[in-house]
Amino acid sequence: MADHLQLDSRAVRVLAHPLRARLLSELRVNGAATATTLAARLDTNTGATSYHLRKLAEVNMVEETGEGTGKQRFWAAAQRSHGWQDTDVENDPDALAAAGWLRAHYWAYMSEKVARWEDARDRWPVAWRDAAGMSDMLLELSVPQLRAMTDEINEVVLRHQNAALADPDETARRITFLYYALPTDPEDAP
Repeated sequence: MADHLQLDSRAVRVLAHPLRARLLSELRVNGAATATTLAARLDTNTGATSYHLRKLAEVNMVEETGEGTGKQRFWAAAQRSHGWQDTDVENDPDALAAAGWLRAHYWAYMSEKVARWEDARDRWPVAWRDAAGMSDMLLELSVPQLRAMTDEINEVVLRHQNAALADPDETARRITFLYYALPTDPEDAP
């Protein structure tokens, strides 16, 4: 599986669909599955699931694994992550709208993950509760400084991800790392 896919405007438009976004997340979180299994997990029908998996495959976000027989083909996420820049979609109004929808969809998904953790955190050992933290910091940064900081954070996260893959630890648990770097006063656009 590849590490990352930088989406172009077509891929952003394809992904900006509620079922497609959920299918890709399900495959990334829980691994390869058939359209039938995915339909049951996501409470939809197999026909719709198969159609949307093929659409995701057209933009290289999912792929068939080669396992299974007949109609019971297994699908997997083709990368561990994906992303896009506004410059990737700037000249495509439909892709700009799709990117906006995706950001809102992902924010709701991330907010729900944080709420689930907060509901369950008291049942986890204190060492996990102490390690799983959150923070906010106010910085005065220019565009190049912000870009450098986010690029460096991404490099650090990927380094830790690759190290964990290379040297698995039976005490490890899947971790969702969230960060959002944004202007503190968005109304004061330059």
